[in-house]
Amino acid sequence: MLTRWNDVSKMFEELEQFRQQINRVFEEADYPRWAQQTNMLSSRAWPLLNMYDEGTKLLLDAEVPGLSEEEIQLSLNQNVLSITAERKVDAPKDYAIHRQERAAFKFARSISLPCQVDTDKVSAQVKDGLLTVTMEKSREAQPRRIEIEAS
Repeated sequence: MLTRWNDVSKMFEELEQFRQQINRVFEEADYPRWAQQTNMLSSRAWPLLNMYDEGTKLLLDAEVPGLSEEEIQLSLNQNVLSITAERKVDAPKDYAIHRQERAAFKFARSISLPCQVDTDKVSAQVKDGLLTVTMEKSREAQPRRIEIEAS
């Protein structure tokens, strides 16, 4: 096919649109169907979380809707907090499934902490679909005030 010089920019635009369409196909294949419908994995990292530094401790909030404390496992190893969970959706004994929109799933996510924490002073709780992990900083990592002496 012969292309005139004026049509080259149009050809590149069409190629870019095609590339974007192909990327969307592969992105949709990477996520489970329930995540596409609820947009839960749109950032490619799940669960979505926030981490706060409160001076002497770190707070981590992670969205874990529909998961109980028995389904979530936390571990802390060399300044990396790992969150794993698995939700199984099974029909009660002697029942048949007629409709199943809540899918079973597993996930694992590891977060590098910005400082050392005291592993003996880490606590976690789940309430209303929010996992809150409180991690007290190690003594060396806590901020401290330094007095200035007069000369």
